Amino acid sequence: MKQANAETDGEKIDERLLVSEIIGGNKELFRVLVQRYEKKVFALGISFFHNTDDALDFTQDVFVKTFRSLKSFEGRSRFSTWLFKIAYNTAVNVVNRSKEYRSLACEDAIDNQGAEQSVMHKLAQNAVRSAVENLPGKYRVCVDLFFFYGRSYKEIEAITGFPVNTIKSHVFRAKKILRKKLADFQGEI
Repeated sequence: MKQANAETDGEKIDERLLVSEIIGGNKELFRVLVQRYEKKVFALGISFFHNTDDALDFTQDVFVKTFRSLKSFEGRSRFSTWLFKIAYNTAVNVVNRSKEYRSLACEDAIDNQGAEQSVMHKLAQNAVRSAVENLPGKYRVCVDLFFFYGRSYKEIEAITGFPVNTIKSHVFRAKKILRKKLADFQGEI
């Protein structure tokens, strides 16, 4: 496989083949994986550490760990699930030392709406931010991975180690809490 052929016309090559090529010595192809996933890993870093410098350090650390661990990727799950498990475990280890966590819901969206719509959007965003930040940690992680990262229950299980039924229960309970908190907010607008 040639470097130039790593991605053509927006088509992604099979990641198992890509990993195999990297392990086989074509280490330059690792940049394809980095380019493909660095924004998502960085976003996960922001959600845990809520500052750019720490998120950049985290992103670099995750990709160094990923590169060193490539031989252990067995292809039983999607590469992105395997990578997110490394990222999640790395973040949790750091968080356990610092006891901080911030949801991806805390990220500000840039919006080109009118002034009134912008104010309403900001109020709603702050309400969601506050509601998600006040969820218990185990619920917050499941909500983030499910809603903000679009991960399936099976992928969340692979990433967090929580059983699927526990994840479903956490998401269900979190939605119930959020619905109540946001219903209270809706009356304030």
